[in-house]
Amino acid sequence: MRLAALIAWSSTACVGLYLLGWQVRGGIGMLRGRGGRQATSVTRYPVIVIIGHPVLALAGLALWIAFLARGELAYAWGAFGMLCGSVLIGLMLLTQWLTGIGGRHAAQGGRHVRACVVVLHGLGGLATFILVLITATISGHR
Repeated sequence: MRLAALIAWSSTACVGLYLLGWQVRGGIGMLRGRGGRQATSVTRYPVIVIIGHPVLALAGLALWIAFLARGELAYAWGAFGMLCGSVLIGLMLLTQWLTGIGGRHAAQGGRHVRACVVVLHGLGGLATFILVLITATISGHR
């Protein structure tokens, strides 16, 4: 179960890196108006949200790897906590992507991301969440 969680988390992170790459290339880059200044009429995901989601997920993954290496339960629950934060931000991003909130340019830019990639990332995140929660809970009862 521990290894399955690691595989799910790592796979989800790889798909997430693709989405982050899209966001950096087409998303944040579209924020710039003429002369490199930010266009005032365009509202997008705040950069802290775009960066916060993967940072929390990768910090949690690092704690999960520490849990696998050391076997200390505190690392597992720390990883789960980081994962919870990442999931909350991810749900916010998903909601905005689905509804097209964020201005005309954000809605148009969101169409470039294939829905199957977003769904794959979300399902991987759900599988990771469930596996980490079950593993941390079971490990605590031993």
